[in-house]
Amino acid sequence: SLFILVRKAKFKMGGHHHNPEAEPKAEQNVQAMKDAHMPIAFRDTCAHLLLPLNKCRRQTYYMPTKCGHERHTYEECEYNAYLGRIEAKKQQDKILASRKAAISEEK
Repeated sequence: SLFILVRKAKFKMGGHHHNPEAEPKAEQNVQAMKDAHMPIAFRDTCAHLLLPLNKCRRQTYYMPTKCGHERHTYEECEYNAYLGRIEAKKQQDKILASRKAAISEEK
């Protein structure tokens, strides 16, 4: 699946430890996002981590020294999602190139 490709790509690129909390999730709790008044632009595969981050931010009055773990986990999730999109694009380009090659051989 896409998330397995992300994990492999991440170890090739950065080589840092794997944080299972920072995995993008396709299924999100839409009602929780609505209740938190989360803007639609932020309702992506990492929204499940943005909810507790924003809650922590509000509780600590947006102190820059607080909520570090939540922020790091959310940002790592966004990075993993980005790697997944890059890998999916590479796979799509490969498939399109092979189709174009097959069509040009038929002619």
